[in-house]
Amino acid sequence: MSLENDKAFGALITRLINQKNLTRKETCAAFRTILGNATPDLQQGAFLAALTAKGETAEEVAGAWEAIYEMDTTKVSLDLAVAENSGTGMDTFKTFNISTAASIIAASGDVPMARHGARAITSVCGTVDMAEALGVDVECTADIVAQSIQQAGLGLFNGMSPHIHPNALGRILSQIHFGSTLNIAASLANPALPAIGVRGVYAGEMIMPVARVMKEIGYRSAIVLHGEIEGTNLGMDEASICGKTRCARISTDSATGKGEITEFTIDPKPLGLSAQDPDTLKPHPRLEKEAARFAALLANREEGPRKDAAILNAGLIFLAAGKTDTLDQGIQQAAVLLEKGKAFGTLENWVASQNTEPEKGLSTLHALV
Repeated sequence: MSLENDKAFGALITRLINQKNLTRKETCAAFRTILGNATPDLQQGAFLAALTAKGETAEEVAGAWEAIYEMDTTKVSLDLAVAENSGTGMDTFKTFNISTAASIIAASGDVPMARHGARAITSVCGTVDMAEALGVDVECTADIVAQSIQQAGLGLFNGMSPHIHPNALGRILSQIHFGSTLNIAASLANPALPAIGVRGVYAGEMIMPVARVMKEIGYRSAIVLHGEIEGTNLGMDEASICGKTRCARISTDSATGKGEITEFTIDPKPLGLSAQDPDTLKPHPRLEKEAARFAALLANREEGPRKDAAILNAGLIFLAAGKTDTLDQGIQQAAVLLEKGKAFGTLENWVASQNTEPEKGLSTLHALV
């Protein structure tokens, strides 16, 4: 680690502080430096903070993703087309783990889900925290996750595990407690490299940049979205039942291979899924209580806003995966799967499949319900 390199890295930070954008190549090089721990921790944190404060461009996110995927991601190979859904975090309104509920419902409808998440940074419980509380082995190897996707139709790669990102990502994420570009770029560094996805972002202005990045790195069908809370300036990285949801959809022509991005808006009111009180979507402050309520939702023991939010977001996965032609059809399909017990059955299969101790995992899950 030379002084000249530190000075050059510091110059990039200064450019970001002055609201100057970096190229994809420059950003990739900067993240390679961070992942390689080749500049002091103070500079690494300053770079992440400055880039987040400026606001990331599509090129910058792509550069960060490229460095993380190439340098610090365990790859797996699957013989089936998989989808993923996740949120970036950093949103201004924290909901229960809607994306996990939606992914379980979608998997029960024959959409193989290769998820990639992390523990909570800015929320009460992250994707990994919830999966662990349900009985899933979140510290297992990438091969076990891949096996779970094949067997149960669902698996979760722990973005903070050394089995998944063995070199540096866990080190960085464990030392920061604010949202950064890593929330977007690292979450895109999925070991299964899916081509279908639904991704929530923390702000409306990030929808198109993230859609462009996803298109550039190989997504053929995807929806990027940001949900609003009507009458406030708050928002969520999920499709909202408390206001409109702005979306960008990536579609690829099967004949030409050419992709395009179109924008649309979801209004929950005509769908019959509108909720007046956003607080009904907040998680319980205690993880064990929230896990029990989450399991009850998947067992179809809860009616109301939480169920509506889950089937809306699952409906979007069905739409992106080409299982339905319209969002309304996707929502109806999700509701049927939940009500017939298919979703809870998939949850049980997931807990048993992504586990080095299946009986222990299932015991944890069944104790919740």
